[in-house]
Amino acid sequence: MTQLRIGQAADLLGVSADTVRRLVDRGEVLGERSDGGQRYVDGADLARYLVDHAGAPEPAPAVARSARNRFTGLVTKVAVEGLVAQVELQAGPHRVVSLLTAEAVADLGLEPGMVATASVKATSVVVEVPTQP
Repeated sequence: MTQLRIGQAADLLGVSADTVRRLVDRGEVLGERSDGGQRYVDGADLARYLVDHAGAPEPAPAVARSARNRFTGLVTKVAVEGLVAQVELQAGPHRVVSLLTAEAVADLGLEPGMVATASVKATSVVVEVPTQP
């Protein structure tokens, strides 16, 4: 089981540490305390929570935006079939899906609840800005 510190979970959700504590206290995300009192959340359960709440509306768009090519989030699904694997990552409101070799999944030890970063390399990048009234 992957355990994440409250601060790590907050960064992945894009909220404050207090918000994550409240999610744990309300039972929306599984959490526990270490013997020293440090609070942790269960990575796989946080991944479930992210997927369940990914459809939530995003804040109003910025005046201008250009997405970065790195998305850090939680692995939510790993499906291995023969030599090929599909890995899903929830990075805030973004779901990133990658097809890679089963060997790469094994080498990286990918499993739901882990923190991972998807790097996107493309020959075409779309940049959007809102229309001017």
